[in-house]
Amino acid sequence: MARRLTPLELMQKLVSFPTVSRDSNLPLVDWVEEYLTSHGITCHRHYREDDFQAALFAHVGPEEDGGVVLSGHTDVVPVDGQPWASDPFTVVERDGKYFGRGTCDMKGFDALALWALVEAQFSDIKRPLQIALSYDEEVGCTGAPPMIEAMQGPLPKASAVIVGEPSTMQAVTGHKGGIGVQTHVIGFEVHSSLAHTGVSAVMEAAKLIDWANQVNEEEMAREPEPLAAMFVPPWTNAHVGTVEGGTANNITAKDCHFAMGFRVVPGQDKYAWRDRYLAKVKEIEAEMQVVHPDAQIKTTFPYDVPGLVPEENGEAEALVRQITGDNATHVVSYGTEAGQFQEAGYSAVVCGPGSIEQAHQPDEFISKAQFEAGHQFMRDLVALLKKG
Repeated sequence: MARRLTPLELMQKLVSFPTVSRDSNLPLVDWVEEYLTSHGITCHRHYREDDFQAALFAHVGPEEDGGVVLSGHTDVVPVDGQPWASDPFTVVERDGKYFGRGTCDMKGFDALALWALVEAQFSDIKRPLQIALSYDEEVGCTGAPPMIEAMQGPLPKASAVIVGEPSTMQAVTGHKGGIGVQTHVIGFEVHSSLAHTGVSAVMEAAKLIDWANQVNEEEMAREPEPLAAMFVPPWTNAHVGTVEGGTANNITAKDCHFAMGFRVVPGQDKYAWRDRYLAKVKEIEAEMQVVHPDAQIKTTFPYDVPGLVPEENGEAEALVRQITGDNATHVVSYGTEAGQFQEAGYSAVVCGPGSIEQAHQPDEFISKAQFEAGHQFMRDLVALLKKG
């Protein structure tokens, strides 16, 4: 029988796969399936439409509903241009920390979840345990919904999901949702000396970007609703992270591309925010077409992530609080796949080792203390599952 790897050995192996979202995660999935199968655990896959990425999920314990899902993602953000002190895809221990891309977000948790699944396989658990490892979380949580749908049928329906994003092992019961609008402004090129006869895609895009500034100022000045007041910041914000466009300094720009994103507090309709933005797009487009009829603005929607709404008497929350002893209220402004599980009928909570402050950073790390806290959590979880 294959040797059971320690959580650290599992994390070292997972980090060694450079599963940046633009690259395939299949080598990692192959290894995880081989490892779990070697311990008698049946695995299931769901492939992305292009077969370039795959999710993996598995079940141990009684073949019945009501189990617990440990949910993680396999992809990591790029390391391009970041000043790392060591190889990002090799776990290096320094100063009480484990450095490596994904140690915090979130291959540290994935390793702990794999350890717990194998441990549960060899324990007489009375309540099932499942694992769900998704793809494309870092590009808008687009891989989880088809994975969750694929889980229905092959696996008994679990009732509680623990999404292991870094929360310093606190029980996070709410987070903001998000929706993105990829925006392509198409202008009309003329020499810049005759700019009034052309349409600059860059300058028209600037109007939409400045609209985001105006909206943010309005939201900051508004009295937050009680649920929104739990968050930092306690409002929905609009943001543009990158802009690309233009040909030369003396030509009105033909094209400009940017992504408008909204982080929406629970209780607000993220589609209302989308529609509000699209109304502004139509207004700017009409002004452009007065100058030249070929000018236009095209929009697509690369991601749509539901928020996690605090549950009344939530099963997942109660389970995590029972293990950790954490009775405080915690919400976060980043998004996770927890809201997607919640929309699919699961009770969901976010709880994982490490701090979000280290996620996506050069020299990303998880502290040894946090990793051990996560390990103890998994020991206690398996012990609870043995009691039923």
